[in-house]
Amino acid sequence: MYFGAAHLCLALAVAVVAVDPRSVAGFYYHPRMLAVVHLVTLGWISLSILGALYIVGPLALRAPLPAGRGDTWAWGASVVGVSGIVSHFWIDELSGMAYSAVLVMAGFAWVGGRVVRSLWTAPVPTAVKAHVVLAFANVLLAALFGLTIGIDKLGVVDLVPGDALRHALAHAHLAGIGWATMVAVGVGYRLFPMVLPAAMPTGAPIVASAILLEAGALGLFVGLATGAGAVVRASAGATLAGIGVFLSQVIWMRRHRRPAPPARPSPEFGSVHALLAVAYLGLSAGCGLVLSIAPPSAAMLRLASVYGVFALLGFLGQLIVGMESRLLPLHAWYWAFADSGWTGPVRSPHDMPSRPAQRGAFLGWLVGVPGLAAGFYVNVMPLIAASAAALLVGVALSGVNGWVVASHAFWGRPSRAFTAATSDASSSSP
Repeated sequence: MYFGAAHLCLALAVAVVAVDPRSVAGFYYHPRMLAVVHLVTLGWISLSILGALYIVGPLALRAPLPAGRGDTWAWGASVVGVSGIVSHFWIDELSGMAYSAVLVMAGFAWVGGRVVRSLWTAPVPTAVKAHVVLAFANVLLAALFGLTIGIDKLGVVDLVPGDALRHALAHAHLAGIGWATMVAVGVGYRLFPMVLPAAMPTGAPIVASAILLEAGALGLFVGLATGAGAVVRASAGATLAGIGVFLSQVIWMRRHRRPAPPARPSPEFGSVHALLAVAYLGLSAGCGLVLSIAPPSAAMLRLASVYGVFALLGFLGQLIVGMESRLLPLHAWYWAFADSGWTGPVRSPHDMPSRPAQRGAFLGWLVGVPGLAAGFYVNVMPLIAASAAALLVGVALSGVNGWVVASHAFWGRPSRAFTAATSDASSSSP
């Protein structure tokens, strides 16, 4: 359900840009652009992360997370809250945002509490757990700060004195780095070896990335909110160092590959998406470094839009596509095998995806992301519209592929033993 809602949010976001690029072009701090950005950040990225944790928990983190009635309510609160925030941004009506933000916070808090409890006894490195736990703490802090900004803008009480744009940037960086990047890096240490496949990294680098990313996220939050340039530059350096540590571990994994299953198709689009996402992580880090040290100018304003596209769509957005390409078939295989009474036969997860849909989705992302970045930088409306249309095709085909994969799983109601079995999935995955 999370993945379905997330795909709808991203499809709506890129459709808006494709149909009316002028509504989001130019200076990025205006209601229509904020609505589209929140469709991507809350709708696509955050809902996908929440949904993925129900699969990643047992498969990669050895932390069972069986869904219950409370999880359904948390999904509903999150989706309704995201819809409310986006719609009120679109119509530039601030009064409804606070109520919607409370719903989003409730959904995140529920899932976060369950994940943290399950991780407490999970047999994975403490540093990996730290990434996930810190990510939930950061996203709740970012949501609380965003709620405070929204109440402040109503003009009833002056809760957050100072420049509104600085506050928005502080909120965005705490959420983008402290939440999405932190959980992507932490889970990536466990998932990248499954996707490539490769040896599992361990040791001091994982600890270092957690410390550096957390210091960078909190430092950027404080520095941007208060206008302390020295703090911003130091925190940007810490963030880049944390990203550098993670990239070094990805390179290490590439050098310590393991034999791929014979049935695995080539190219394996999940791996390609994931590696492209890592490349965009490096590009967005470079853009962020330039923005943190360069004086304000029209060129830097345009570069800020490129930075946003690279970070939100190129890195985080595309990483979700890559991980989803691997997670959904594995999840469908386990579900179908449980539904068969553990007797089979069940189609191999490598044969479940639609190869034409995967190929089309990859091309859509391959063309759409750099095209959008270039279009926003040169402010050419036809290029923005065409690139968004290409990305929309990619998103739609990715959704089609997800539906095809899911059709192999949900022929009937799974047995109760499914939950127990998935807790040991990481040691017996096909």
